[in-house]
Amino acid sequence: MTLEVHLDADDLARTLRADVLTGLTADPKWLPPKWFYDARGSELFERITELPEYYPTRSERQILTDRADSIARHTRARTLLELGSGYSTKTRLLLDALTTAGTLETYVPMDVSPTALQAATARISVDYPALRVHNVVGDLTRHLKHLPGGGARLVAFLGGTVGNLVPAERAAFLSDVRAVLEPGEHLLLGTDLVKSPTVVVPAYDDAAGVTADFNRNVLRVMNNSLGADFDPEGFAHVALWEPEQEWVEMRLRARWPMRVTIPGVDLVVDFKAGEEIRTEVSAKFRRDGVAAELSDAGFTVDHWWTDRDDLFGVSLARAV
Repeated sequence: MTLEVHLDADDLARTLRADVLTGLTADPKWLPPKWFYDARGSELFERITELPEYYPTRSERQILTDRADSIARHTRARTLLELGSGYSTKTRLLLDALTTAGTLETYVPMDVSPTALQAATARISVDYPALRVHNVVGDLTRHLKHLPGGGARLVAFLGGTVGNLVPAERAAFLSDVRAVLEPGEHLLLGTDLVKSPTVVVPAYDDAAGVTADFNRNVLRVMNNSLGADFDPEGFAHVALWEPEQEWVEMRLRARWPMRVTIPGVDLVVDFKAGEEIRTEVSAKFRRDGVAAELSDAGFTVDHWWTDRDDLFGVSLARAV
């Protein structure tokens, strides 16, 4: 098992400082969702994926369970590159299918969290001893060019995470993925589908309050990393459906007026009661829109699958 680091602790700290300074001096205020994910945030998200309200993980897992063998036969992938791999829980369905097909030689997970990356791949190395595992610590919006080349590659970007990017960011990201691949290589993309807000919103505002705790974790990250004095309980978790954009927004809403000091960026931020920080956008998609965005980036969709309830879509696209 090898480790390639393009995002070390110093780079991560610089990026956090830049995002906090830019986002919390904007009007309205915002923060990127990647800062949820310290060790505690990663554990909270794993809990979210098992909640009854959170359908995306179950729905995508059902698709992969049903279609992994087809994916393996169609791609004949020798290298599986997984972006934002986290704990790699669904990846095993692809690993099993590709190793059974006899083609897979190398697994390359990429994540910003070296802790989650190494914990997951340590188990994979034991369970798939013939597989070469090449860990890449990096930011998928900056470091795709460092992904290794060589033979029949399949890039997997699962979980609907592409929906965390706004349209211009998605276009840039998909173009960057296409630039990494040779013609004929493949992208497996998970996309949450447009549906009733009565189904979507509870997935981001569960009854047990796990998502609220996850949302507030971005404040704890700033406290721990930048010496900030946020009171996480001073912010209410908010999840709203935005019909024009067809996405869910997660926000943190100040319960009362407060002044927050962030020594790590030499910043003092005042919040009015009711003022919000947008912490995540989670776009929902339609089949035609996914195909159009992939086509604009230089892909053609070979296969499109949904779960039995049409809640989630997985597309297998080929670089052209």
